[in-house]
Formats: sequence, structure tokens, C-alpha cells
Amino acid sequence: MSTSTGAGFVPPAPGEEVELELPGFFRLYRSGRFDRYVGLDKLPASLEPETGVVSKDVTVDLSTGVTARLYLPSLADGDSTKKLPVLVYFHGGAFCLESAASPIYHRHLNTLAFITPVLAVSVDYRLAPEHPLPVAYEDSWATLRWVFSLADPWLAEHGDPKRIFLAGDSAGGNIAHQLALRAGTRPEGEGIAIKGVALIHPYFWGSAPLGAEPTDTGLRGLMEQIWKFLCPETSGLDDRRINPLADGGRSLAELGCERVLVSVAEKDHLRHRGKAYFEKLKASGWPGEAELVETADAEHVFHLFYPETEEGREMHKALADFFSKE
Repeated sequence: MSTSTGAGFVPPAPGEEVELELPGFFRLYRSGRFDRYVGLDKLPASLEPETGVVSKDVTVDLSTGVTARLYLPSLADGDSTKKLPVLVYFHGGAFCLESAASPIYHRHLNTLAFITPVLAVSVDYRLAPEHPLPVAYEDSWATLRWVFSLADPWLAEHGDPKRIFLAGDSAGGNIAHQLALRAGTRPEGEGIAIKGVALIHPYFWGSAPLGAEPTDTGLRGLMEQIWKFLCPETSGLDDRRINPLADGGRSLAELGCERVLVSVAEKDHLRHRGKAYFEKLKASGWPGEAELVETADAEHVFHLFYPETEEGREMHKALADFFSKE
């Protein structure tokens, strides 16, 4: 499958047949060409003058080329031995858009590193369709194991291995859930002790409408098309990777973490699944502590695009408070 990226949305060329399109975001042609229209800009790792947070890019796995961007806050008190909670973050973008270097994510992780403070690891997992699912899950798991190995000097010197958190928005929230389940598996999860997981507007769906979820057949058909495009090996929308509430498979009681925060937004059509996930988790027998944060009159991942609004600041504070807990 060939890939093309451009700076903006353009109409199909004459004679080109479109296989699948999410208007304004991406387009797949019958020829196999794939165009992305967002998430193309990248910012370099750097020192952020306003916050004192410094970032760097590291290669996590030489065999796959997977990288991560690390963020280290300024230790203003001069204590170079201070141990910080570690946040492993998975960006959103429907598994096929954005990167750890995207401006919205570089800004977001800088902010979280500064206000918490936390040592953040933003995972640059490989994207579909060039690398269809489950590649993103495998890249993310490899990065998590790398974090626990403390192979990087920043992690070894400043990271607290007893306070490692996972978080992600949209597709990244889906990844964070999958890794928390995997961490609860023995022997695979041996040595992976996760303090908490924050699922921010998580990308969960299913074959049948749930509660007040949209019933529009066009929307639901598009969601199914997109999922099958992202994960060609899937059995459908009740695959537990997209629908953790489906019958069968592993119980949410097996999550390998102590705390979970689920965040939803009122104007996001994914909110119903997020709330149902929270309720099912509480009823599952899982022994941890669960918290739900719901933002009124807000769209999907609003805090990434409008971080300076009152709602955006409140979201960042809720996350910082969650990552700060002992």
C-alpha cells in the first residue's frame, strides 16, 4: 500500500476511486494510495523556555525503529536525585494519524510534565495502514517494557518505578486499556506494576448502539469500515480490542493497575461507551479505585485544541492531580 501525505485536503484526482474517507482527516483510494490531511506537522524536541521542560527523542527498539519522546521537567529545587512519577502516553489519531512530535501532543506533554510534575514518555507507535493493528499495541507494549527496564539515563536517575502511569486520548486511550489488561497477565506482565491508567475520551465502539449512542446507520457503517481498515484481521465491531464491553474475553477485573480515571465529553459520541466502561469496571470486582470525569458542553479531545480555556485548564489539572497521587 502506497502512502501520500499533503498539507491540506484536496479533491480526488479525475479517475481515482475512493475506497474509504473520513472527510478532512484521511482518504483511502482503491489503488491503495492513502492520503493524510492532519497530523503532518512536527516539532523538534527542545528546551521549552516558558516551562523549563526539556525533551529528547530516543529509539526504543532498533529492530522496528520505534521511538519515544521524553519530557523532563526542571528540578527547580536543585534536587537532582528527586524521583518523579513516570507517565507513558499514547497519542490519539484513530491509529493512523498524528505522532509524538505533533504540535498538539508536544504542547500537551510539555504542559503535563510542567504542572504535575512528571517525567513523560510519549510513544511514537507505528501507524496504520502501513502498519495495521495490532502493530500499535505491540510497539506500545515494547515501549512500556523499555520504560520499566530504566534503560534511559533520565528514567534511571529521575523516574520512580513504583509510580508509573499510562494515559492516552481516543485511540491512545484504547491502547492504554489494552496494555493495562496485558499487564494483568502472568507471566507476560511479570514486573510491570502500573500505578494508574487515564483513559481520555477512549476510542471504544460496538456493533449495536449502547444507551443514547447514535443510531444513524451511515455513521455506524463508517465506524465499522474504519475499524476493519485499521485492523484487517478483526472479527468485527465486537472484537474486544474495539469493544471491551463485549461478551467473552477477559474481564475488566483483570486490569493490572491500582487506579483508573475515565474522562468523557458531553458532545462526544464516544462518551456513552466511556461511561459504560467505567460502570462495568466498578461492577467487575476489580479491587482498584475508579474515577469518572465528565466535561459539559465539550467536544472530543477539546483540551488538546483549546488548552487555554477554563475547561482545558480543568482537564489538565484533573490529569496532573491523578498522576501526582502516591
